[in-house]
Amino acid sequence: MKKRFSIIFQTTIFIFSSFVSIPAFTQEILDLKHCLEIGLKQNYDIRIIRNEQKISDNNYTVGNAGYLPTIDLSAGYSGTSNNIEQKTATGETVKNNGIDNRTLNAGVNLSWTVFDGFQIQAKYEKLKELKQMGELNTRLAIEDFISGLTSEYYNYVRQNIRLANLKYAVSLSKERVRIVEARYNIGSMSRLDLQQARVDFNADSSNLIKQQEILYSSRITLNQLMALDNISQMLIVADSIIIPNSTLKEVDLCEKTMLYNSLLLVSEKNKRVSELDYKAVKGRNFPYLRVNAGYGYTQNVYEMGTYDRQKTMGLNYGITLGFNIFDGFNRKREQKNAALQIQNRELQYEQMELGLKANLANIWMAYENNLELLSLEKENLETARENYDIAIERYKLGELSGIELREAQNSLLEAEERLLLASYNTKLCEISLMQISGQITEYLE
Repeated sequence: MKKRFSIIFQTTIFIFSSFVSIPAFTQEILDLKHCLEIGLKQNYDIRIIRNEQKISDNNYTVGNAGYLPTIDLSAGYSGTSNNIEQKTATGETVKNNGIDNRTLNAGVNLSWTVFDGFQIQAKYEKLKELKQMGELNTRLAIEDFISGLTSEYYNYVRQNIRLANLKYAVSLSKERVRIVEARYNIGSMSRLDLQQARVDFNADSSNLIKQQEILYSSRITLNQLMALDNISQMLIVADSIIIPNSTLKEVDLCEKTMLYNSLLLVSEKNKRVSELDYKAVKGRNFPYLRVNAGYGYTQNVYEMGTYDRQKTMGLNYGITLGFNIFDGFNRKREQKNAALQIQNRELQYEQMELGLKANLANIWMAYENNLELLSLEKENLETARENYDIAIERYKLGELSGIELREAQNSLLEAEERLLLASYNTKLCEISLMQISGQITEYLE
C-alpha cells in the first residue's frame, strides 16, 4: 500500500512539474537581432529622435524658405457715434446728436518678396542641410542604441555564464563536503576538515546568490532598453557563449571610419550650414524687390452729409525696390562673425577627424590584446581543468589536503572567469570598432 501511494505521489509531482515548466518551453527565445528590432521599435529615445527628424523633414519646403507669396484675407467693421455742433457764419448754431457713421470693409492682399539678395535660396539650402542633419542625428541615435543594447545583451550572456560557472563551483564544493563527511564518519578525517569544507561550500553558495542579483539587474536593464511593458520579464537568449569576431582589419576600419562615421558626417553638415549662414548674411548687400497686390470692398454709411452711402470696390497693387544704405556697420560685423564661424567648423571637423583616428588606434590595440588574452586564457582553462581533475582524484585517495584541493578549485574558477572576461572585453572592442566605422547596423542583419 505504501509503495502504491509512493508511486501515485511521484506521478502527481511529475505532472505538476510538467505544468509548471510549460512557460519555460513556451517562452520566446530572443537572439540579438530580435532584441534590437524590438528596441528600435519601442525604445522611447529612438521614437523621440524619429519625431524630431520628421519635424526637420516637414520644415524643408519652398514656402518655409520664402519662395512663395503670402495671401491674407481680412474683413472689418467699425463705427462712430458723435454729437455734432456747428456754428454758421451768420452766428446760427446747429446741433445734431447721435450721428452714427459705419464702415464695412473686406479684402484679399498678396505680398511677395521676389528678390532679397539670394537669402531665400540660402535659407532653402540650409533647410535641406538641416533635413539631412536630422537624418544623421537619427542614425547617430540608432547607432548609439544598437551599441548599448548589444553590449548589454552580451553582458547578460556573460552573467548567465558566470551563474553556470558558480553553480558548477557549488556542485564541486558540495561533492567535497560529501567526501569529507563520509571520511569523518569513519574517523579518517578531522572535524576541522569538515568545518572548512562547509565554510568553502557556504562561500560558494553566497557568491551564487550575489550573481543571481547581478543577473537580475542585467535583465532589467535589457528589458528597459527594449521598453518592455513588464520590466522584470524573464528573458531566454539564444546565445550561450560569447564569440568575438576575430576577422576585423585595421586598414578597412580606418577607411570606413573616414567615410561613414556619423559624428564626422554631422560635423561636415555643421560646416556646410555655417557656409550657408555666411551666404545669407552677404545677401543683405544686395537690394530687395517686393511685390504687393490686393482686391478690396469698402462700404461707408453716413447719417449726415451729401451722401447716405458710399461703396468702393477695386484693385490695388504696388512694387517696392529698396536697399539698406547704412545699418550701423552690423552687416560687416555679422559677415566677419559668419566667416569666423566657418573657420571654427573646419577646425572642429579636423579635431573630430583626429580624435576618431586616436580612438580607433586605442580600441584596435585593446582589440588585438584581448584576442591574444583570449587565446592564452583558453589554454589556461584547459590546464586548470586538468589540474582539478588530478587534484580531486588525489583528494579522494587521501593524498591531497583540503586546502590544496580548494586552491585547485579556485584556480579553475578564476581561469573560467578570466576567459569569460577576455571574451566579453574582446566583444566590447569589436562593438566599438563597428560603431566608430559606421558598421554597427550590421548586427541587425
